[in-house]
Amino acid sequence: MRFLESVAKLNLEQYRNPTEVKMSQIVLPCHANHCGELSAGQLLKWMDSTACLSAERHAGCSCITACVDDIHFEHTIDVGKVVNIIAKVNRAFISSMEVGILVTCEDLYTDRQWKVCHAFATFVTRRTEAGKVQLKQVIPRTQMEQMEYSLAAERRRMRLIHAEIITDLLSSSTAQLGTSCRRKDAVPAEKTRVESVELVLPPHANHQVSTFGGQIMAWMENVATIAASRLCNAHPTLRTIDMFHFRGPSHIGDRLVLKAIVNNSFKHSMEVGVCAEAYQGGEPLRHINSAFMTFEVLDGDRKPCTLPRIRPAPVDGKRRYQEAIARKKIRLDRKYIMSCKQTEVPLSVPWDPSNQMYLSYNNVSALKLMDTRNNWVLTSEKNKVRLYTLEENHMLFFKVEMHVSVPAEQTFHLLSDLRRRKEWDRHYEECEVINQADEDDTLYRVATPSVSKGSRGQDFILLASRRKPCDARDPYLIALRSVTLPTHPPTKDYTRGEVLCAGFSIWEESSFLTKITYYNQATPGVLPYISTDIAGLSSSFYSAFSACSHFLEANKDSLAALQPSAL
Repeated sequence: MRFLESVAKLNLEQYRNPTEVKMSQIVLPCHANHCGELSAGQLLKWMDSTACLSAERHAGCSCITACVDDIHFEHTIDVGKVVNIIAKVNRAFISSMEVGILVTCEDLYTDRQWKVCHAFATFVTRRTEAGKVQLKQVIPRTQMEQMEYSLAAERRRMRLIHAEIITDLLSSSTAQLGTSCRRKDAVPAEKTRVESVELVLPPHANHQVSTFGGQIMAWMENVATIAASRLCNAHPTLRTIDMFHFRGPSHIGDRLVLKAIVNNSFKHSMEVGVCAEAYQGGEPLRHINSAFMTFEVLDGDRKPCTLPRIRPAPVDGKRRYQEAIARKKIRLDRKYIMSCKQTEVPLSVPWDPSNQMYLSYNNVSALKLMDTRNNWVLTSEKNKVRLYTLEENHMLFFKVEMHVSVPAEQTFHLLSDLRRRKEWDRHYEECEVINQADEDDTLYRVATPSVSKGSRGQDFILLASRRKPCDARDPYLIALRSVTLPTHPPTKDYTRGEVLCAGFSIWEESSFLTKITYYNQATPGVLPYISTDIAGLSSSFYSAFSACSHFLEANKDSLAALQPSAL
């Protein structure tokens, strides 16, 4: 037995993801700009190349870049340093896959390494003579791989709705044209306009004779840098690239027309819009790609400098100016909500339509992260209901697990409507829908009774995010977290409580057997029955979830369970 355990441990230590591809490059002067720093365009080419090789290793056929998520460059890289890039497929869908890319920098003289950026790219398989290639599934082996596999489905959902939501937010934006754009010392936006053409030659093409996606990104970064330089008369540093999609292919012989202009400048940053269009001969231009890049100018101490203001051109320039203000807010919301570790995200995040997508993502991702943890400790078990606990970073996590003889989809619909939770959970005294944001996200106000005589009850403003399985390897999810709403401030009758992360993971084990797992991240004031008294806590959980089991069994044939649209 010990021999088998030793072999298993050795195999785990020697395990390497079969889709993992590594690239290491020494930054030479030919890779750098005049400041002696690695060109961001060159780095994008290396990242795209590494990710493509990883995608093709998994697919077993040619792949092309479909889109790249937001990229935030944390550091610049000097000549003489080593760039290490690791790419691996996190998850495969029918004909597309997500590839995670990690870039680090290494100083060979001090043996020090640091993170430069972390990105996600989506690749699709090229159609073959036999038709569309259907990808094989990725099988996660480690806890980290399971986590990325699970989160990849949520990131894919966000990509699919990203463009539509951004368009809606920009069109409904109330951003007004600021007075600074009319200042006499403002720089005319037309001064920053850049147009350049590139002839696509064989060295610019990949092994599929299509223009290399990384090469297009590098050319786009080049013209964007020129536009930014014209505003500040200095060398700018690229900080972020917003999510973008390749709208069509380019091939050897294409003339690629690249256009860039500064849309708006803020105190320490500027947004540059850039697009790439292709044509051959006398044919009309084909839109290949558009992107928005954010630049800074750093002083000798690597601190951001104050930038000149921009004066937009009439009509179209004013539209770009206003949209840049809206995108900045969206960008800050996204960074504020999504870039933090779960323990760093503030409890009371304000909800509004501009950050709904990111709050929903954070809500579901936090629950998925708890679902992938494997170091839970079984605290007690009663009537086939198991209570697990986990203490980490001065925080206490709870997991309750049970099985019910109810189909998973019906269980999902019954538990999704928090208004019915008071039928089995005595801690839900009142529950009302505040806002049905969309089919998947609902805002509730929940009131709970007082726990002692003379004390006030608690109330919560909760965002409930529902997710159906992406495939058979996914559970149904109902994620809960607190948000704040200006229309529902705290009242004198209740103490406002907070839920950092809670919810249900519902797994279909057979047609009529479902495993339900409830998670709760305990923080002061999360729920009235969260306390340090584990015995009392166990009793509360057993009572609630025994009642939950009876509730599901009694309502499994209810037509209401099959009507999620009635929420």
